[in-house]
Amino acid sequence: MSWARKPLGEVIRLKRGHDLPTSARVEGEVPIVSSSGITGYHNVAKVAGPGVVTGRYGTLGEVHYVEADYWPLNTALYVEDFKGAHPRFIAYLLMTLELGTQNSAGAVPGVNRNTLHQMSVLAPDVEIQRQVAAALANYDDLIATNQRRIALLEEAARRVYREWFVHLRFPGHESVLRSDGIPAGWQRSTFAELVQINPRTAFSKDIERPFVDMSSLSETSMVIGPRSARLIGGGAKFRNGDTLFARITPCLENGKTGYIQFLEDEHAVASGSTEFIVFRSKHVNPWWVYCTAREDGFREHAIRSMSGADGRQRVSTECFDKFITLRPLQTVLDQFEAAVAASFPLIEQLCRQNQKLAEARDLLLPKLMSGQFDVSGIRLPDEIAA
Repeated sequence: MSWARKPLGEVIRLKRGHDLPTSARVEGEVPIVSSSGITGYHNVAKVAGPGVVTGRYGTLGEVHYVEADYWPLNTALYVEDFKGAHPRFIAYLLMTLELGTQNSAGAVPGVNRNTLHQMSVLAPDVEIQRQVAAALANYDDLIATNQRRIALLEEAARRVYREWFVHLRFPGHESVLRSDGIPAGWQRSTFAELVQINPRTAFSKDIERPFVDMSSLSETSMVIGPRSARLIGGGAKFRNGDTLFARITPCLENGKTGYIQFLEDEHAVASGSTEFIVFRSKHVNPWWVYCTAREDGFREHAIRSMSGADGRQRVSTECFDKFITLRPLQTVLDQFEAAVAASFPLIEQLCRQNQKLAEARDLLLPKLMSGQFDVSGIRLPDEIAA
């Protein structure tokens, strides 16, 4: 068994992805993969899985492994021919090549597949490829399992919210009298009456604290991504239990929203992008605030208030004075806390496990892909996550 250096084009053949306008997509289970990963689903596959996709335009440098049949979009390059190589090994190989630095000349950043085919790579025989891929996949599989758990926990919390506070089917609702559609004891209120909008937050000067950029917010989850550290200055200030809500296009339309729970204690303060609106609970609890901010109707209301030049439109915080909601009884809010609050720190715990696993995998990746590390000596990922 040996490793050999050769052009990438002798190991695999890349091909440009295929057009699929939004208007032509039909709901299905086939993942649509762009330069940034899975961005939707279709009812017809273009390429048989497993597959490997990387960016051609747009997001460059990211590599996506797809187990099932899929449709690669035209912003991406995909492996058309593995030439006998192990597909998952190829995904890891491409991750080490810093493809995002291989930009071709032009106003729009992009990569040329012919240029990539000429890159020199180190590739072992297929048996070593299989062993290396299996070792690294242990980490990625556990990360994927945690990601699925995070998604299920969050969806469960939001489902309870919608059932109780949108459809008004809270515990004991059958025996509660209603007047004008409102349960007895509940009150119509504005969001701004129940929640502090961009509250003043005291902080210590000349101390480095976590900083959250817009890229750290997820479009689908409460999880806050990688943070940097800087002295607190301008921008948003927030504490644990606050919700961050993107106020600028297209981040707002895309759903960027986050829940803060990574700080060391309830008094700690962090800062972030000037394009965040901070929501802090006042007469409702923080779990209600976050779930409300994730509702489509809430986001659509904020979008309708946007103003400014094309491409740089922003939400007016005054719009929350006009968003009508219901203030539930405190007993119902307490029951909601009991039902969902434990899920939030569990999501944070799983997120931190994934960060450790990703760090361990990323340290291991270049060593394995260079042939300088014996696969049999690798620590198991469950030892890292513990």
